[in-house]
Amino acid sequence: MNADSSVSLKTSLSYDFTPMAKWVIQMEGQSILALLPRIHQAFQSACEFCFNCSARIIVLGMGKSGHIGRKIAATLSSTGSPALFIHAAEALHGDFGMITRSDVVLAISNSGETKEIIQLIPLIKRLGVPLISLTGNPQSTLAIQATINLDISVEEEACSLGLAPTASTATTLAMGDALAIALLTAKGFSKEDFAFSHPGGSLGKKLLLKVENIMLTDHRIPIVSHLATFKEALLEITQKSLGMTAIVDQDKNYIGLFTDGDLRRMLDKQPFCPDAPISSIMTKGGITAEPHWLAQEALNIMELKKINGLFVLSPDKKVIGAFNIHDLLRSGIL
Repeated sequence: MNADSSVSLKTSLSYDFTPMAKWVIQMEGQSILALLPRIHQAFQSACEFCFNCSARIIVLGMGKSGHIGRKIAATLSSTGSPALFIHAAEALHGDFGMITRSDVVLAISNSGETKEIIQLIPLIKRLGVPLISLTGNPQSTLAIQATINLDISVEEEACSLGLAPTASTATTLAMGDALAIALLTAKGFSKEDFAFSHPGGSLGKKLLLKVENIMLTDHRIPIVSHLATFKEALLEITQKSLGMTAIVDQDKNYIGLFTDGDLRRMLDKQPFCPDAPISSIMTKGGITAEPHWLAQEALNIMELKKINGLFVLSPDKKVIGAFNIHDLLRSGIL
């Protein structure tokens, strides 16, 4: 921190910011709770139009309502109700062509008099699509012209000037979330469906990523014959860098494994004998994985059993893959 910023910080600390912050949060919370009595038949009908929509929910907005509209459209899309945000001004200059007769339009305007949206009403009616409005004035042009109006009005903004959109944007967002989650529940949208919409996220990976997607295969799998010596097994472990090696019989069937942990435990009990057959000191059987397992499921087993790696077997007991905790880390599961 330089000298100038230090002086600025000391000056600002003489002012207590917390009372206003608490007031803002209280105001916005009260405004959202005031929506509860407004969740009635109009909301039910809006959900029914959206539920039966065979195409997309088109969200229109300007200014701060536009920013909130983008988030509502994103939430709808990620929860099983395909949606598209269109800036109202851009809709007046060509983007209205994105709206089809199979869509539902969700128009957001706190005043209900946003001129760009008002200009679009005749075009929306000409398409014959349902127009759901979110307004802070049930007597506004948009509210009256809409098929259904959802009341998002607030007594006052959470702003000491009474000007900045704060409580009104909070209620708009809450109403949008209520729509999205009500639709999600009605559609039976599952965690797996959600993960499919978020494949790059942590939840998506936990619910979609399988062992076969992360396991090492072919020459990268550490494998030795049951006839191999202790020294040969250690060399295989060192070269493949997984901290373990699979042991297979004469038909290449998996019969057991030998790990770094086995080595440490063995050396505590007996002297090192490089020419000892690995079959005499290996762990028979052991926990193995199947390729169709979720990677998260494999991780849970590894954590429960306190093991660092697993071999993956085919139905006929052939070793087809291997992975350890570092492969799970690279996959993003951890």
